[in-house]
Parts: sequence; C-alpha cells; structure tokens
Amino acid sequence: MRFIERKQKIEYLLEMIEKGRCNSYHQIAEKFECSESTVKRMLSDLKEEGHDIKYCKGLGKFIVKKT
Repeated sequence: MRFIERKQKIEYLLEMIEKGRCNSYHQIAEKFECSESTVKRMLSDLKEEGHDIKYCKGLGKFIVKKT
C-alpha cells in the first residue's frame, strides 16, 4: 500500500470511529480488507497523531475521547 492510500485509509478510519461505526477489530479489518494486525497499527498511528481512541465495552465500539 502506498503512503497516500494508507493515509487516506487512516483518515477514513478516524471518521468512522467519530461516527460510531467501528465495533471491533474484525469488523474494521473486513471493511478495509486487511488483517486485524494492520487495523491495530492504523489505530496506533492515530494515537501517535494525538487522537485519544479507546474501546468502550459498554457501547461495544471504539470512541474518540474529547478533551
């Protein structure tokens, strides 16, 4: 995957999380047609950019905590 494609996918992943559409690593991996390990790396990249992303067991999905 080229850098531009990866960056676009990471930005789209953030948008999906903000809209409450990410329920599990498996669901995200299917959406992006990649492995769950790749999803974990993408989430790690978003966290390194300063986004406070957590998995909320009560809601059953990933969320971005606003400060």
